[in-house]
Amino acid sequence: MMLNKTIQKLSIIAFTLFATQNNTAQQTDKIYLSGKDFEHPVQWDFYCTEGNNSKTWSKINVPSQWELEGFGEYTYGRWYKELNQKEPSKEEGLYKYEFDVPADYKNKDVLIVFGGAMTDTEVKINGKLAGAIHQGGFYEFKYDISSLLKFGAKNILEVHVWKHSANKSVNAAERRADWWLFGGIYRPVWLEVAPKSHIENIAVNPKIDGSITVDLNLKNIPKNTVLEASLKGSNGENFQTFTFPIKAKSTKETIAAQWNRVKPWDPENPNLYNLELVLKQNGTILHQYNKRIGFRTLEFRKQDGIYVNGTKIVMKGINRHSFWPEGGRSTSKRISELDGKLLKDMNMNAVRGHYPPDDHFMAVCDSLGLFVLNELAGWQNSYDTETGTKLVKEMLARDVNHPSVIIWDNGNEGGWNYDVDKVFEDNDPQKRIVIHPWADFNGWDTHHYPTYLTGMHRFNAGENVFFPTEFMHGTYDNGHGAALEDFWNRYKESPLFAGGFMWAMLDEAVKRSDWTGDVKFDSKGSLAADGILGPHREREGSYYTVKEVWAPIQFQPKQVTPTFDGSFLITNDYLFSNLNTCKMDFKVVKSANDVLYTNGNAREISSGKIEIPSINPGETRKIQFDVPGNFAEGDILSISAYDQFNKEIYTWTWPIHKAKFYAEKFLTVQNTKAKASGTKTGNEITLKGNEVTVTIDAATGEIVTIKNKTSTIPLTNGPRPIGMKVKLKDVQLTQEGDKAICTVKYSGGLSSIKWIMEPDGRFKMELTALKNEKVSGGFDGFDGAYFEDKINSFGITFSFPEKEVTGIKWFGRGPYRVWKNRIKGTTYGIWEKDYNNTITGESFENLIYPEFKGYHANLLGANLKAGTSSFKVFSESDNLFLRLFTPDLPKNAFPGSNPQPAFPEGDISFMYEIPAMRDFKPLEQQGPQSQPTNIRIKSGDDGIKMNLWFDFRN
Repeated sequence: MMLNKTIQKLSIIAFTLFATQNNTAQQTDKIYLSGKDFEHPVQWDFYCTEGNNSKTWSKINVPSQWELEGFGEYTYGRWYKELNQKEPSKEEGLYKYEFDVPADYKNKDVLIVFGGAMTDTEVKINGKLAGAIHQGGFYEFKYDISSLLKFGAKNILEVHVWKHSANKSVNAAERRADWWLFGGIYRPVWLEVAPKSHIENIAVNPKIDGSITVDLNLKNIPKNTVLEASLKGSNGENFQTFTFPIKAKSTKETIAAQWNRVKPWDPENPNLYNLELVLKQNGTILHQYNKRIGFRTLEFRKQDGIYVNGTKIVMKGINRHSFWPEGGRSTSKRISELDGKLLKDMNMNAVRGHYPPDDHFMAVCDSLGLFVLNELAGWQNSYDTETGTKLVKEMLARDVNHPSVIIWDNGNEGGWNYDVDKVFEDNDPQKRIVIHPWADFNGWDTHHYPTYLTGMHRFNAGENVFFPTEFMHGTYDNGHGAALEDFWNRYKESPLFAGGFMWAMLDEAVKRSDWTGDVKFDSKGSLAADGILGPHREREGSYYTVKEVWAPIQFQPKQVTPTFDGSFLITNDYLFSNLNTCKMDFKVVKSANDVLYTNGNAREISSGKIEIPSINPGETRKIQFDVPGNFAEGDILSISAYDQFNKEIYTWTWPIHKAKFYAEKFLTVQNTKAKASGTKTGNEITLKGNEVTVTIDAATGEIVTIKNKTSTIPLTNGPRPIGMKVKLKDVQLTQEGDKAICTVKYSGGLSSIKWIMEPDGRFKMELTALKNEKVSGGFDGFDGAYFEDKINSFGITFSFPEKEVTGIKWFGRGPYRVWKNRIKGTTYGIWEKDYNNTITGESFENLIYPEFKGYHANLLGANLKAGTSSFKVFSESDNLFLRLFTPDLPKNAFPGSNPQPAFPEGDISFMYEIPAMRDFKPLEQQGPQSQPTNIRIKSGDDGIKMNLWFDFRN
């Protein structure tokens, strides 16, 4: 009995395996000849004709770019312009690979498919041409090689790749471009093995109501064939199956169906379904074909907007190259997933590239929810019509079914061929619009790098839908976050605004296989260093600015005061989602009194949930939480929001108290019975308190020396004014109780600085500027009582040796440095960072973020760590900027790259005005936050105060 059961069980297993194999055999199998990506390659034989490691047969990883594998020469597409080279490298690569073909493939159709090869590609199987040479480096192409194969035997694949095309238009479109030019088979190579009767490919048009049309390309359809169409949800939901008769020998058919209860696709709810198409003859399966699709309705209304599922959309996007430093344009699914998550984390909903990206990146955009502008390459030059037509067909054959793709781009910045526009329409049943990026074309204005006041019947007074396909250029630390809020708020005022795409996502620094020494990464100076992320996806400061500015929850401005009732006004900036799908919580954070003196940090003293009411897109409503009883004991209020997938939208912070509160809290007071003293000897005034001695030059009002018990603090050559002219009038030394005071009076922009030495060695500066009714001298270029100058910087500065510094711990906004027009993205907290010398966009061998040097916002207290030269500073004045040294300039910048605005003299500065960062456009073409300040002094003004405490004690 047991034996019979065992035989019965084995029979069931055998039947199941047979059925599975038989079922699989009716699908199109994908058999890789290469690795699936450059991180998991397969080695082929290789010969390079020129450059490094050339003229000998060796091995190469496939897929890869041959330069990254040590062959040929590196070429950048601006070789004819900034790089002043006569011509690009033109090496060729010869590949060989031997592979087995099973005998049972003889009754199947076998195609060889190349995901992408640069640039001209000739394919031979067993010494015979598979077809015409393919031209165009960014497109998937295939050959039917069924008749060339040896079945049940080994086969020889030979591939000849020319880095430079024989077609002038291909070179003009792809290889005279502002990007790296590589060679090689950089995307996978595989066989597609299908039954003789099969579905070659499809093009779908799924709508929000669950209806769909499917255009099918068929091959070898016998008599009595039907097609079954079914749908399966991502959670296993099954839907009705529809059956359609198919004519014998038919090569093209269109079917239509409609399913109920289908959830639509949008970037906030990226619902996907598996469409299963089965060809049957008399009940026997001939072929199964599966495609992942999303249901959504696109409408393109001229002089109105772009609609998805009936909702007018605004795209928050960026331009992305397919790129990795060790792979060139050869990437991986892991990298695609990483990039997709980074885009979503920045609260973006759209992405564009200059050519079709990897298919796995397209799948990520479908699943995570990103609108895609999919582009035919053509950087300022176009393909000829014959080549362009062929490449558009290849592009759409691969990508037409992706719900993420909502627009086709025909070239870029003049690189379009008008004759090719119709090819998109003819091959796309969804009839997506075709745009010419940077042009005002056919009702769609994609103007590149518009100024803040772009007009003249274009944006603010135009009539076409406006969505710049490039704006906020980000070379080095420029653009992106800097000025984004101004541009975005202005754009949103127009009902014709449909979004925009920043340039660009990545610093394209390639790891040179041919360089020795410490420098390994090459971005061709400032040409390719325009990302919001480093080459390995290191996050620059603008990353967080964008995350806040583009957050789908926007807080109305409000400060926390003693009467705070726990309420805020928030706006829903989603397109499709109600804010009640999100979660929100608050925390009250308290820091120890000695946190800037010790290794301590902050701790949470209270927390709770915040209920979000029903708030539809575009609406503003109040949220409120019960203020905890210990709220005033805290230092910072933090509110975090999370979307329906538990992804953090953003964390906002507010100081609970004013600056003077924190100065009194954090500055340590020591009990002493002694008094502070002051003496004047010649031109020197000496203030002494406990173990601290400060000497001031009576002729300049500047600090000469600072000493404590064991060392000298080299904070000198200050305070010197920034942004104003001053002249010393008088210096007075007084004793007020147990305090020694030196008062320096000025004419000009400064009124006075009072230095107060406390008995325990605490040292206070009380500065008053712009107080006098009549001033004999003021800001640079201006005299008199009315100051309406263009002020980019305002404050005081000191010298301090940078070599002494090892780090800083501070209380204020951080951890990233800021510019006047890029404050958002920083939050209040206790921050700490070690000294580093990162040059954003260049220090690729050792990118340390956040950068150490630069401006830091809302300083409340800081401990500058410099060994025995360390000191602490505390502000009683709100909204103060701390300047930490001057960031080094890039060493390889091209003229006109404008890596940063000029810094004032000195090393350590305390400022109320700091410069704005420009982007591709000069500051005067940006918005209000980027403009210099105007100051007007009136009789009776108290002036501007800046009160600082310095602690020079050991």
